Amino acid sequence: MPLPDTAEPPALPAITRRHHQRLREVYRSAGWPCADMLEVELLAAGLLERRCSPEGFETLRLTGAGIQALAQAHAGNRASRSPHEALVAQVAEELGRAGRLAWRGLSLRVALPRELLGEPAIDAAPVASEPHPLWPVEPTVEAASRAPDSAWCMAMPDVFSIRRSSVEAYLEPVVHEIKVSRADLLGDLKRPAKRAAYLAMAGACWYVLGRDAKGRPIAEADEVPAECGVMIATGSQLEVARPAPRRAVERLPLQVWMSLAQAAPAARPEEDAQGWL
Repeated sequence: MPLPDTAEPPALPAITRRHHQRLREVYRSAGWPCADMLEVELLAAGLLERRCSPEGFETLRLTGAGIQALAQAHAGNRASRSPHEALVAQVAEELGRAGRLAWRGLSLRVALPRELLGEPAIDAAPVASEPHPLWPVEPTVEAASRAPDSAWCMAMPDVFSIRRSSVEAYLEPVVHEIKVSRADLLGDLKRPAKRAAYLAMAGACWYVLGRDAKGRPIAEADEVPAECGVMIATGSQLEVARPAPRRAVERLPLQVWMSLAQAAPAARPEEDAQGWL
């Protein structure tokens, strides 16, 4: 006579970030099933449930427990952000609401004078003569960078954004540099090459200043060089303390386009997502 099976069923896997991401996708969509194991685990955990329409179509929807888990994950993500990351995200979201495409944490290559970078000038080396081109070639940033008095440097703005436009001359690239510490700001202001790189890649540069533990701005607007604008973070708002001077940018260099193509822009605010459906 076979003995009864007393083995306990295996425990359900822990809910991870991938599970929370799928819950968010289902919540913001029509609920069509993917029929994968991630979905099975969410169904088994009671965070999703299946619904069948009168026409026989099966969809998914979040249960009460699923909505609670999603809300807890969102609150945890917000609490885990550092003040700098939170302000970077706030600026990117504000730019998204304004209809701009924003990127965070890009690494962009910019040609700057060697003197500004603290490097000695290099004598121009003789180059071999090149055959005459069959059509005129416009000078490019790559060609300009080969001049002996310039060199490449890497710039990493906190937020880089452009307008949503199909006309390159109307993109209006803008850099936002985020500072939540006065010591960090003062150290940054001692690096003119970094500021010059930002101004070289964009038509305007803003410093967005946070507040200290007592709620005071970490600096006054007149402490920031005049070629940059200044914003002060006040709760969920960004107040303009001094407008940023603007210059026209006819086109973005190829290396900037390549960096943008390899990175994804910051997601639009979740509260505006349903507006596109």
